[in-house]
Amino acid sequence: MSDAGIEKGAILMLALGEDEAAEVMKYLGPREVQKLGAAMSAMKSVGNYQLETVLQDFREQTEEASALGVDSDEYIRQVLTKALGDDKAASLLNRILGSKDSSGIESLKWMDAQSVAELIRNEHPQIIATILVHLERYHACEVLDHFTERLRNDVVLRIATLDGVQPAALRELNEVLTKLLSGNESIKKKPMGGVRTAAEILNFLSNENEQSVLSNLKNYDADMAQKIMDEMFVFDNVLDLEDRAIQTLLREVQSESLIVALKGANTELREKFFKNMSSRAAEMMREDLDSKGPVRLSEVEAQQKEILQIIRRLADEGQIMLGGKGDDAYV
Repeated sequence: MSDAGIEKGAILMLALGEDEAAEVMKYLGPREVQKLGAAMSAMKSVGNYQLETVLQDFREQTEEASALGVDSDEYIRQVLTKALGDDKAASLLNRILGSKDSSGIESLKWMDAQSVAELIRNEHPQIIATILVHLERYHACEVLDHFTERLRNDVVLRIATLDGVQPAALRELNEVLTKLLSGNESIKKKPMGGVRTAAEILNFLSNENEQSVLSNLKNYDADMAQKIMDEMFVFDNVLDLEDRAIQTLLREVQSESLIVALKGANTELREKFFKNMSSRAAEMMREDLDSKGPVRLSEVEAQQKEILQIIRRLADEGQIMLGGKGDDAYV
């Protein structure tokens, strides 16, 4: 979700009213709620013209009003509590408004990456690995970025070799984090971790950290490292996407971001994007690429990573399907 999209979403939530906004937010993930909640908290008033524009975008009709003024903190507190329940809302509100905290792995999902990293960095790497496989992939990646290189490499290695988590182990972890899950000894271990999970997390790492982790994995087990790389979806894999998926992606990616990303792409990949644009848009994109001066490799890689994250989000939402190098690969 772009910054403009977040701002529009925040205005809409403020305009809907507590009950309706709560119903909408039930369908959002932790990351979206955090961004939206922060934007709502920072927004003390909304001009009438801005409100009308947002409502028109959502095909709603607005009534006469000069401004939308609310007690944002109390409003957000009530909306999030209704939408998420006391425990989840308390953790999120703690970061947005300064409230009490909640506990357990579930609460970690609603914490920012730096806070999670600080909370678990001194635990045994195996415990850290077990915690990270419970988080969303992008979230786990952000937590890894706050670790030292040595710890990051060790944790990803343990994630890749993890084949499941026993209920008893989850209960022990629960005690460390104070009440997460209640398990049953008779339940079979839940399949978590493994090569696919490691690959999904690595896809979100910066190129420098990604290469460092892969190098460490190769030294430990070259075959496993190759399997992880085979599962990873990299920018060149965009060529494997269907044209309809590319068209969906183009609606989500800003032109400037795509221009920078394509500076480091081959002709075939560029043409993949051009043929899914209107002739006029493709012509303008070609001209912009030709006129764009030299761009640092690190900036190109950063923009490509951003686009890959959008692709993964679209895949998670079911809007596009990704095929990997492995059989029956979905992301």
